[in-house]
Amino acid sequence: MRIAFYAPLKSPSHPVPSGDRLMARQLIRALELAGHTVDVASEFRSFAATPEAALEIQQMARGELERLRLRWADEPRPELWFCYHPYYKSPDLFGPDLCAEFGIPCVTAEASYSPKRDQSDWAPSQARIAAQVREAAVSIALTERDRLGLQQAVPEARIASLSPFIDTAPFLALLPKPEPSRLISVAMMRSGDKMQSYAMLAAALRVIKSQPWTLTIVGDGPMRTEVEELFGDFGSERIEWLGEQSATEILAHLAGAGIYVWPGCGEAYGLAYLEAQAAGLPVVAQRTAGVPEVVQADFSGYLTPDGDIAAYAASIGRLLADPSKRSSMGEYARRFVFQERSLTVAASALDTILRRYAGAAT
Repeated sequence: MRIAFYAPLKSPSHPVPSGDRLMARQLIRALELAGHTVDVASEFRSFAATPEAALEIQQMARGELERLRLRWADEPRPELWFCYHPYYKSPDLFGPDLCAEFGIPCVTAEASYSPKRDQSDWAPSQARIAAQVREAAVSIALTERDRLGLQQAVPEARIASLSPFIDTAPFLALLPKPEPSRLISVAMMRSGDKMQSYAMLAAALRVIKSQPWTLTIVGDGPMRTEVEELFGDFGSERIEWLGEQSATEILAHLAGAGIYVWPGCGEAYGLAYLEAQAAGLPVVAQRTAGVPEVVQADFSGYLTPDGDIAAYAASIGRLLADPSKRSSMGEYARRFVFQERSLTVAASALDTILRRYAGAAT
């Protein structure tokens, strides 16, 4: 199929790295691997921080909608509109209109619905999400939480599940040489959930300060000074600050570490967890939000109760004190990602969904 791909929150070509950008790129690769032709239909970003800003952005989107309409009138139109991650702050302002006008099916992936917004000024944006999911040939949920949320909000919706995945090819030749006591985290430094996770990690490490460990922190962002302050009492002999790193550099750092530590406050699911496991690292995270979708609890890592600093610290300490357990969990983690969460596996599953719901034939 000729597929028009659109990510209203963050384009696949956006200059700032993030999990959204990575998943958008990986979905495109999976679609192409399945034999489809994918064109990024628009770079327009519909994200609005406030309901008032949303109205302005809707006005701005009219020109882009007309551009797409004229383009489709002059060129071979796509056979499918694929929208990744529409939600109330960043709805799809083009797909529903174009699909209705040109008679092509619409597919959403990782659409999310927040019932508490129904009674707020965001209600019109929420209605857009519900309408698109209702009319979509299929809405693909990447987590059980999102699937249940869509099902409850739009009972008549057609919903299929696709597990989060990564491209495992860069990890194939990777030879893990772990330093068992070296912890590592990879995350941007920004306010909100990320900052909360850094704060929880720092607090947990204070609990096990007497154990032998070092921590490598990969990441940068507007809250770097505040993050550094959180870990200020540990000293440079314990904390290694690497800043932003390339994908290749991150692989090398993962291969040399022993345990991946990131609480994951409010994490949608976290592709970094899959990357760490592909590099042979066990994970210590919280059993919260979408994290259980990407970590096999008690097999590829430990998942602790949400907000329980003592339990989180104890789980890190447990792996530090048991090299054999750390090693066996790391080996399981690597097999799990390669066998169940690879790009190849996802491409096959995604193509099956499209053939079933949207008439794709390969």
